[in-house]
Amino acid sequence: MRLVIDAGNSRLKWRLDGAGGVLAQGLGGIEDADPIPELPVGAGTISRVAVSTVASEEKRLHLLQNLSNRVSAPIRCYWSEACRDGLVNAYSNYQQMGADRWHAMYGAWLDCKQGFIVVDAGSAITVDYVGSSGQHLGGFIVPGLHMMRRSLQVDAARIGFDASNVSDSSPGKSTSECVNHGLTWLSSALIGRVHGDSKNAGVRDILVTGGGAERLLSLGLKATYRPSLVLDGLAAIDAQVVTE
Repeated sequence: MRLVIDAGNSRLKWRLDGAGGVLAQGLGGIEDADPIPELPVGAGTISRVAVSTVASEEKRLHLLQNLSNRVSAPIRCYWSEACRDGLVNAYSNYQQMGADRWHAMYGAWLDCKQGFIVVDAGSAITVDYVGSSGQHLGGFIVPGLHMMRRSLQVDAARIGFDASNVSDSSPGKSTSECVNHGLTWLSSALIGRVHGDSKNAGVRDILVTGGGAERLLSLGLKATYRPSLVLDGLAAIDAQVVTE
């Protein structure tokens, strides 16, 4: 069995893969005393652990220590690469790219080799463009919904509002409406830009993943929802490493 882990800044997603497919999966908090509390009791039969993470080094070491205490299998962290199987990173310094972006792109590349856009709606929203040749064309990183809302709460103390995930983007008539409608307005603008870029580049496939994916879909993003895209790419790379 292989345990694959996508560890973000706060949330952790894991999946246990076996010969018959997915055996178990779940969510956890990377800073929790037990980041993967629902891992089956039979985890001792795990043969490999593959990790994709953008967390701080302190949080990464906490996770690795926890895993080492529970699993005797080798644990390997995978990072961004210059290229793999025809997918080429646009970064001249590819090590600076977040591992989750690379693994999500590779997961998409396995399915959409005619070019695609990946939208990963996590703490930050990342948008990456890949052409039909496999060349990564670059991307964008913007604050996610919760990050923007928290910034207004913390950095603008006199802007008092009640948080709400409304879909209304009309001009607000109270501070709470101005904030919540404004966040929807910004999300809608991002969605419109992604749709426009897709059309202009002749890229048909848009894939969305991450904790905020369903909200973007509810606001009109025309994309295929792939909640395990990072894990899919990570698992595929780890399988290739085993056979090398």
